Amino acid sequence: MEDFTVNLLKNIPSHAEVRQQTARTRRVSVVGGNLVSNMSAVSKGVCARVYKNGVWGFASKSAADERAVKEVLQAANENAILLDSRKPKNIPELLGAGTSSYVEKRGFVETDQKLLVDFAREIDEYIVSKYPSLSSRSVGIASSCIEKTLHTSEGAYGYQLFPRVYIMISMSAETSDGDTVELFDVFGGGEGYFTDYYSTPDKLYPDIDVMYNKLMQKREGVFPNAGERLCIIDSSLAGMLAHEAVGHTVEADLVLSGSVAASNLGKQVASPLINLTDFANEAFGKKAPLPVYIDDEGTKCEDAVIIKDGVLAGYMNNLESAMHFGVKPQGNARAYSFSDEPLIRMRNTAIHPGKDKLEDMIASVDDGYYLVNTQNGQADTTGEFMFGITMGYEIKNGKIGKALRDTTISGVAFNMLKTVDMLSDGITWDFAGYCGKKQPMPVAMGGPAIRCKVNIGGR
Repeated sequence: MEDFTVNLLKNIPSHAEVRQQTARTRRVSVVGGNLVSNMSAVSKGVCARVYKNGVWGFASKSAADERAVKEVLQAANENAILLDSRKPKNIPELLGAGTSSYVEKRGFVETDQKLLVDFAREIDEYIVSKYPSLSSRSVGIASSCIEKTLHTSEGAYGYQLFPRVYIMISMSAETSDGDTVELFDVFGGGEGYFTDYYSTPDKLYPDIDVMYNKLMQKREGVFPNAGERLCIIDSSLAGMLAHEAVGHTVEADLVLSGSVAASNLGKQVASPLINLTDFANEAFGKKAPLPVYIDDEGTKCEDAVIIKDGVLAGYMNNLESAMHFGVKPQGNARAYSFSDEPLIRMRNTAIHPGKDKLEDMIASVDDGYYLVNTQNGQADTTGEFMFGITMGYEIKNGKIGKALRDTTISGVAFNMLKTVDMLSDGITWDFAGYCGKKQPMPVAMGGPAIRCKVNIGGR
């Protein structure tokens, strides 16, 4: 199949790609002791994309044999010729399309569906037996693996596996005033297979106990005083901020559409303490949570520096936008399904850690809040954001006080980042999410705890 594809691509005079892909997904969900979801799915197909004078021809098919490869490449080339004839742009051929190669050293490991079901049931039985007063509970397990093989007309080749696994738990309890409070968290897992992370359910029990204790604190919680407050934003929230409120504004396609980053390149957009990078496959001396070595245009993946010492230093690009801005592409073109075209997407986006200890940061706040967990967030291309806060605490005279009920924070990212004056010396990654920019995409986001001023909601 490899030689066949390479020979076909030799007949295309411009940049072209052929991507074969298999996606395997397993999901299990136990709600209130009942198995409500037990799903296993496999999708497989091939696609081709051809560039001609500033337009792209694309075609895909849910098959992956030689005939399918030939058909989609021919259709993509014909589509490119047709689009070029209708709207000629006379743009030169793509620059920067390289000849990189990457071959995954490990193989695919199948996960037994019954193992997932039994694991989820055991966790649920532990929760209900130890904490019978809960209003509701759920346990979900997700295991997925995307397998990609890419050939380009320049000779780039990639074979990559993207396995991910994580366990999601939610609990809720009634308050004395008749309301319901809830907590949701993701435990363990990351890039890899189920057996890489989970041996027996009892290894998760201490984490579940901590989660329950937080829920009980929240049950007796208070509402924050609304307004701009001095806050310690924990690492999971910092990661969300890096991705949603900053990362999307510096994706070059959104920059060209007029995002706030379009007029701020080279300008101070954050405190000098802030450094933000979209990492390719290694971060801070370790393997990144979602390592990507070659993107879906055949570009070798490198780190994309976004903010350097508070200054907006660059954008995330694909081949086309990199040519437009006159910069080197760094491998941010990614597609989710075989039937999707690559878009400019993030990989492992994080604010760099600082030098402060979290306990010193908390001790430095006389009257403020320590915001710990978020379950959702949204931002637009102006950098304006709003995140839901599902766990947090008062800080009074440098000490943690009462837990908070659900609230929100909001603001404009570049304004808020200018108020940052302390960064913790550790980093936490959130790896379970999917970014929803036109097509879902596995991403990782991370950061340290940060001290800043932010608008917080009240009752």
